[in-house]
Amino acid sequence: MSLRVDIRKSLGSFTLDVDFTAGQGITSLLGASGCGKSMTLKCIAGIEKPDEGRIELDGRVLFDSAQGVNLPPQQRRVGYLFQNYALFPNMTVRQNILCGLNREKDRSARERRLRDMLRRMQLEGLEERKPAQLSGGQQQRAALARILVSDPQILLLDEPFSALDGHLRDSLKVEMRDLLQRFGREVLMVTHDRGEAYNMSREIAVMDAGRILTLKPTKELFADPGSVQAAILTGCKNIAAARRVDEHTVEVPDWGVRLETKQQVNEGLCAVGLRAHYFNPNAVQNRFPVRYVEEMEEPFETILQFRYAAQREDSPPVWWRLPKEKKSAVFPAELGIAPANILLLYE
Repeated sequence: MSLRVDIRKSLGSFTLDVDFTAGQGITSLLGASGCGKSMTLKCIAGIEKPDEGRIELDGRVLFDSAQGVNLPPQQRRVGYLFQNYALFPNMTVRQNILCGLNREKDRSARERRLRDMLRRMQLEGLEERKPAQLSGGQQQRAALARILVSDPQILLLDEPFSALDGHLRDSLKVEMRDLLQRFGREVLMVTHDRGEAYNMSREIAVMDAGRILTLKPTKELFADPGSVQAAILTGCKNIAAARRVDEHTVEVPDWGVRLETKQQVNEGLCAVGLRAHYFNPNAVQNRFPVRYVEEMEEPFETILQFRYAAQREDSPPVWWRLPKEKKSAVFPAELGIAPANILLLYE
């Protein structure tokens, strides 16, 4: 099963122009606020109409501007979970879920599916409560129950954890991931949180200004984001302009260093990225003199900022992040980083 999206829509400040295929499992659209992620979901669900293009779900055409096809939302078999869950406030949990079964005319079948969904979503005993009487996690499960009981072919999640506080958000990620894996169909999730995308997704599409910059398996994306914007969105703190020297060497003028790379350096290189966790005072390769700048303390880690000996004074300091228990009393005179950890960036 797969979702194929190739659409364009003018949004004023930029044009949404997305072209991607999502397979079975959870795919995240990762990008900053306002980049077109939620609009992409709305076009798939039929809430918004693209200016042109085609949307196909498991071989069934949902939208095709050339052929004049534009199925209404109720015919698309697409489940859409809004940021605020959109539960009907004056209805009970039971009534909200039954809204997803309005096409089922057999009363016994409706009751059977309702009971099954209450059990699966751990909502038994809460049937007569209204949304205001539920916790954030219970509201989320009730909203999902209303969607899943209608047996959609794909589930669209628009920032599903944004309405929850930090502690509850973390505890529900695993619960939601396990539930969606049991769902067994495509899930497309919008998020601006890289940790959320990493924890939840089989693959991630990075979006910027209405375009898909790259779509890769999750771990592959973090190991090799490929572009400056993708590196930023995946949390890389140290990015600097660079030029190719040879197949396995780059020069970084702002830092005053040449770095050896494991990955082949191609033409068109514009920058390199160094993740803050990957520096090592014992590394032999890409080892250079450094000087301490300042320190920032986090609850469980320390960020040590430094400059390379030949680094330009008007360039930002480099970040080195490490667990507090591994911090030495004396700042090292030299630091290195493995060639495999040099990110080559081409946009």
